Amino acid sequence: MGAALLRHALAAQPEPLRSLKVVSAGVASRTGEPASANAATALKKVGIGLKGHTSRPVTQELLDGALIVLCMTEAHRDMIELTASPVPGRLHLFREFTGERGSLDIPDPYGLALPAYESSRDEMVAAIPSIIEHLGALPPEVFAGR
Repeated sequence: MGAALLRHALAAQPEPLRSLKVVSAGVASRTGEPASANAATALKKVGIGLKGHTSRPVTQELLDGALIVLCMTEAHRDMIELTASPVPGRLHLFREFTGERGSLDIPDPYGLALPAYESSRDEMVAAIPSIIEHLGALPPEVFAGR
């Protein structure tokens, strides 16, 4: 859901943000699984589709090529830090740029009922403006070739 929401928000931004490629990968994902019905429903309710989405695991290649890596939870970030070599320098939590204090985790709703997906969706939507602001403040040279 996070990738679809961020992709949708970036489409309304000026270049180079508009052209950033947003990729979804999971720390416990298998390749080729469709999005869950509840994820699709939660996004459809805000006008975003997941048609054609299939899961993929986080790989070192994805991490190495990423401008920024966003995790939903500290546990997700910890898993990447334990398995990646090198650990990407731009590894952050989805809510990290909001300025909030306390836990910045967005609960992973995988396997839960629709309200859990909607709650996670809403937390991601609230965090996206701070992500866009962070990306917009990066020096222009980091966008070369992305």
